[in-house]
Parts: sequence; C-alpha cells; structure tokens
Amino acid sequence: MPIHSVQQFGAAGDGVRNDAPAIQKAIDACHAAGGGMVVVPAGCTCLSGSFTLRSHVEFHVEPGASVIASLERNDYSRVAGRITCFINADGAEHVQITGGGVIDCRGTRFMREEGAYIFIRGEWRPRMFLLENCRHLTIRDITIRDGAQWTLHLAGCRDVVISGIRIFNSLKVPNSDAIDLDCCKNVRISDCHIESGDDCICLKTCPGSAERYGACENITVTGCTLMSTSGALVIGCEAKAPMRNVIFDACVVQSSHRGLAIHLNHEADVENVIFSNCIVETRVFNAAWWGAGEAIYVVANPWTAEDRIGTIRNVRFSNILCRCEGGVMVRGSSPGVIEHIVFEGVRVEMDRWSKWPTRRDLRPLPGYGDAALEHGVTEQPVSAFHLECARGVTLRNCEVAWKDAPRDCWRHALESHGVEGLTLENFRGQAADPARDAAQVID
Repeated sequence: MPIHSVQQFGAAGDGVRNDAPAIQKAIDACHAAGGGMVVVPAGCTCLSGSFTLRSHVEFHVEPGASVIASLERNDYSRVAGRITCFINADGAEHVQITGGGVIDCRGTRFMREEGAYIFIRGEWRPRMFLLENCRHLTIRDITIRDGAQWTLHLAGCRDVVISGIRIFNSLKVPNSDAIDLDCCKNVRISDCHIESGDDCICLKTCPGSAERYGACENITVTGCTLMSTSGALVIGCEAKAPMRNVIFDACVVQSSHRGLAIHLNHEADVENVIFSNCIVETRVFNAAWWGAGEAIYVVANPWTAEDRIGTIRNVRFSNILCRCEGGVMVRGSSPGVIEHIVFEGVRVEMDRWSKWPTRRDLRPLPGYGDAALEHGVTEQPVSAFHLECARGVTLRNCEVAWKDAPRDCWRHALESHGVEGLTLENFRGQAADPARDAAQVID
C-alpha cells in the first residue's frame, strides 16, 4: 500500500502552524494515485482547520501522534454551505480512519463559560466529523477527544464498521453526541468506550437527511462501555424517516442519565429493536440535562402541537440488569403509538446516590413554544416500572428490588395506566414501602 506522510507535503507537526493545507495535499495526492495511506507520524502534533477525506484513502494517526482542531473560525469551511466542520467526506468510498493516535477537537475551548453543571455555549463551534453519503467506511482504534458538538456524525452512510475506538468528550458540554447515525444503513459498531455529555450512540433521521437517504436500518451495536450525562444507547428524538432492525447487545452503561432509550417525537416509525445482555447504571443529574435516571426509557410524544407522531413497535428487552434511580418508563402520548413491548429477564434495583430529587422528565412536550425544551420536568416519587398508554406490553420473569435508602421518593414495583393487553408472567417485587403502597397499581 502506498504511504504518504503529511510531513512530506509540508506539515510542520509543531501544534502551532495550521497544517490543514499539507494534510489536504497528502490526501489528494493519495487519492489521485489510486489510494493508499496518509500517515500522521508518531511525535507530530498537527494543528488543523477543515480538511476533506477522499475515496480509497486511509487516514492513519500513529500512536504518539495527534491532530488538534484550530480555534480560529477562518480556518474552517462549511459543508454544503450549512455546517462548520473539522473533518468531512461526501460521497466517498472505501475510506478508513485508523491508528492509535488522537484526534482532538478541543471542544471546551469553544464554550463561553463553564457553569456549575453544564458549559454555556460560545458564539460558534465546529462539528467534529461529518461523513455524508459514504460507502464502505471503517473507523478503527482511534481516540477522539473533546467534541464541541456532534462528534462523529454519519449521514446517509452505508456499510460502516466502527470498532475499538475511544471517545472522551466533556460530560458538561451540551449537544456533544459521540456517534450519530443519521439515516445510515448496514452499520456495525463494536468494542468501543465512550464518555460524552450528550448521547453516546444515537440513531436518528434528521429532516434533510431523511429526504435524501430515507430509513436508518440494519444496525448492530455490541460490546461497548458507555457513560453519558444524557443517554447511553438512544434511538431518536429526530424521526423523519423510519428506524428499524436494530440490535444493542452486551453493553455496559455506567453513571448515565438514561440507559437504553427510544424517544420518538416525529411521524416516522421505530420498529424491530432488541436490547439484550446489558448492565445498566443510571442516576439523576441536574435538570439542565434531559433525563431522570431511567435505566430504560420508551416514550412517544410529539415535539410540537403540530407534529404527527409515529409508532414504536416490536421492541424487546432481555437479560438486562439495572441499578438506577429512575426505574423503567414506557409512555405513549395517545393509544396505539407504543405497542408490542416485551421485557424478559429484566431486574430493576432501585437505589439512591445522587443529590438530586427523583422526577419525571418528558421533555420536549408540545404546546409550549420555545419553552417546550424546558417544560415537562416534575419532581415526584417514582415506581420501578411505570407503564402508560401502550398496547401489548409483556413482563416475563422480571423482578424489582429496593436498596436501603429513603423510601419517600419511591412507590410501586409496577404502576400501569391505560395499557391494553398487559401480560405479567412471574413478575416479582413489592412496593418500596409495603405498609403504605400496593406492589402493583393497574388501571
């Protein structure tokens, strides 16, 4: 394989001069020669603005090398005239991003100030990666740090492998999603470690992408460890095209706001989803972050009063061990928007260790205009399983346990309202306070 060092094309590698022109020359030369590897050698720190990856090029950052984002706005270009982006590709094939080195967006430097629980956004901040309409894409073994907003955004990509990467974003930077699969197909994510303020791995179908690329489908996520101040493994909220045929397996979620989540706010359907063999630990964070410590969260409600809402159907949770402050929430905004949900072998251990009160968080709720993003948080006691306005829900071999903590913030093992076709098979669990509350409330 032909190898092109960025230093051969003039990269200083001193962390001071903008090496983007040299990096781009190396990529373009490699592409023109029919493909090969562009290498950032060990010992180099390449400061860089925007650059574009090309077909048949492997961008390889060696161990001991780093590529760091420029802080100067003029060093960045807009992709398709709309998004300021650090590293991009559009319509490329057989692209690889590899190596044991580091790509650092320096995201916290783009924030205006650090609040007690969340950073205040600056005037602008670049997206880290936008890889659009690419085929045969591989991202392997790289370490990615400090995204300023969406970190690894794949839009309309097909046949993707993401394996063995590490993403370390600040847990206080808003919208710092680690991996966003936007209308992508045939994607395999495995053996990654991710820490992020916003969602770790999120499937979505954003409005523009949905028009161009359609459904997000045929996705597997396996063997990952995750931590988020928002959601660890998430489908939604944006759903302008269907999301279907998804498996999340053998993942460990630690100290996150939400664990396994489907959050539907638009008209497309979410269907055929399996979460299996996972260990989930969730807690409550400051209300600046959406969430309420739910280990499992399946909610369908329109973003605005004008939005139509799709359906969440055929979802299975099996062999899940949960230690959480917020329990399990399944809630539809109207009959029929959530159906055929199965919990099998799910253990929910309710515990308390954060300083924040228990609450329900249904943001965003419709009908509140700009306040919709804030309205919907209610401090209240919670039940281990809360089911509301759904059809065909099965709990099989599930159990609830309560740790030795103040019981005034907890209620029932199972609370069900307006669920048609609720099936309980070997469900085990008492109320948090059996002298005060019933184990089950079903109406």
